[in-house]
Amino acid sequence: MKVLLTGANGLLGQNVLRQLLNENHEVVALVRRASSLQQFDNMVIKEGSFIEADILREAAKGCDAIVNVAGTTDMSLLSYGDYLPVNKNGVEVILQIMEEHGIKRLVHVSTANTIGYGSPDQPADEEAEMTEPFRQSFYARSKAEGEQLLHWETTEHPDWHIVIVNPGFMIGPYDTKPSSGQLLDAAYGRKRMVCPSGGKSFVYVKDAAVAIVNALTMGRNGENYLLTGKSISLHDFYVLQASLCGYKQQVMVLPDWLVLAAGYVGDLLQMLKIKTQLCTRNVRQLLVNEYYSNLKARQELLMPQTPIEEAIRAYFDWKAQKKETSIN
Repeated sequence: MKVLLTGANGLLGQNVLRQLLNENHEVVALVRRASSLQQFDNMVIKEGSFIEADILREAAKGCDAIVNVAGTTDMSLLSYGDYLPVNKNGVEVILQIMEEHGIKRLVHVSTANTIGYGSPDQPADEEAEMTEPFRQSFYARSKAEGEQLLHWETTEHPDWHIVIVNPGFMIGPYDTKPSSGQLLDAAYGRKRMVCPSGGKSFVYVKDAAVAIVNALTMGRNGENYLLTGKSISLHDFYVLQASLCGYKQQVMVLPDWLVLAAGYVGDLLQMLKIKTQLCTRNVRQLLVNEYYSNLKARQELLMPQTPIEEAIRAYFDWKAQKKETSIN
């Protein structure tokens, strides 16, 4: 198919791009700056802002499907409205363009945090309702609003193929900004590391990319699919990373009260219009251990299950190759 890919220059977007090309799809990649993306055969790079409807409309001409990876993820933004132009309003524009161009296939990337997290004994599936503290998250709430628009649309168009995917915490290569790579870089090589008590559902970004490309022809209209992996605490993740990368590190878990106290300081900074990721709205998320079931994605989207150890190695191998290339 000819596929419009938004958000092509991010961690997930770059991996989805390569997977689409590996599957012999033709790709129109929409990015803000063409120089931010490597050119490959069988792809066209369109330069422009995702939130400009005319640019999106032009990029979608002649396409058979859209994969929407674009999202405002910056956790330091000061207001909920800052997230809506891309995470909600952009979805509305995509649906209008699908109507105009007769496009009936869409894979939309949301987040696992629009779905309630479970427990080790009972990991959450796609039916679990969004819970605290993520109901307070500007990012998760805006993504949930985008999902709602899509669910409404599928009732109007039962003949369309709209699949919503909900990734966990993705790690792996091509994290050029970096995004999740900041968590890995923060601890690399340090003798001592501190972290909150919570944990994430870590998933190899290439596994998520495979599931997303499969979702163009697999899955069910209007359904959500959790693209999640191994659920472990941040403490255990850093211990694992140190072991894999060959350095010794003492990892200490911060008491919850201290993390929250730091969040309150961040709240005061935000009240002064100072951007910071450190606020109670965000740090409460770091005190939660997230457990999700990816059974549905494995069964219906054939999502692989790569060990998280390989994902960690892949990230640092990619960084080393990138460094070597820049030196040479």
